[in-house]
Amino acid sequence: MARNATLSVLLRTFSDEPTTDWNTTLQMARAMDEAGVDRVVVSEHLVFGENLDAYADPSVGGTAGGRQPTGPDGMWLEPLIFLTAVAATTTRIRLGTAVLLAALRRPAVLAKQLATLDVLSGGRVDLGVGVGWQREEYDAVGLTFEDRGRLLDHTLEVCQLLWTEQRAEYASPELTFDGIHQMPKPLQPSGIPIWISGTVNKRVARRLSAFGTRWIPWGPAITNLDESIPAMRQAIADAGGDPAGLQVQGSAGLKKTADGGLDVEACLAPAARQLAAGATDIRFGGWLPEQPEQAAEQLAVLVSAFREIDGR
Repeated sequence: MARNATLSVLLRTFSDEPTTDWNTTLQMARAMDEAGVDRVVVSEHLVFGENLDAYADPSVGGTAGGRQPTGPDGMWLEPLIFLTAVAATTTRIRLGTAVLLAALRRPAVLAKQLATLDVLSGGRVDLGVGVGWQREEYDAVGLTFEDRGRLLDHTLEVCQLLWTEQRAEYASPELTFDGIHQMPKPLQPSGIPIWISGTVNKRVARRLSAFGTRWIPWGPAITNLDESIPAMRQAIADAGGDPAGLQVQGSAGLKKTADGGLDVEACLAPAARQLAAGATDIRFGGWLPEQPEQAAEQLAVLVSAFREIDGR
């Protein structure tokens, strides 16, 4: 079992119904900060096509049996702008994406945005990235869906270069530059930690080897970490990387009791199994009390119980 594991909570920055009350969402992030949650994470969609069946298609990155949480007209906030607002109203909680479709953005612009957020937040940013499952998001920005893996690698290469080099040069089929300076650098000395989403395969293993061994299992990999973590360690080694420091984000639901409270025991049962399998972070998502004050109280109980099973 991992020691000093971290607890993340996925905050819903989307709505299936029209709403203008996003202030409550910000208050919920503050409640997480007060409760001792280690990391708030948010997800994204840039646009939607009209047919969302691909969400349940593993061949394009979906999850078998999965269901997209909103329809095509669901409201989704842009994650980095939202996290900037969270940074301004919190003091300690880390700010993560799970996941950002990084390849949809121009690399140098994304590097600047993330470095700025890291500086303004006091070095609290974690970048979780994936390639996505929806062709229409790539169509909307003039990119080829079939190139999404290569485009993600390209984007991360440029970001890491600009975060760490005083004078940067780069050459690829997509982009060439020389003598480029971008300041400020991220406050975190080695740049912003990158978490890679994906299932167990050679492409994801190479990505983990190249950009830091922090893994967000996706699809079938999340259902049995006892098997998928050793398999990914081997895949990383086969790709020439070092799997010794592999960090893994597990996933567990936030459940409620019959009387409307947070069912801490039900929440922690899968978390304990995943920690025993080698997860180093558990991302909780799902139900939360509607009122931020109640959420803060109940999440504090979850955090305390989580620390106990983690041995702290």
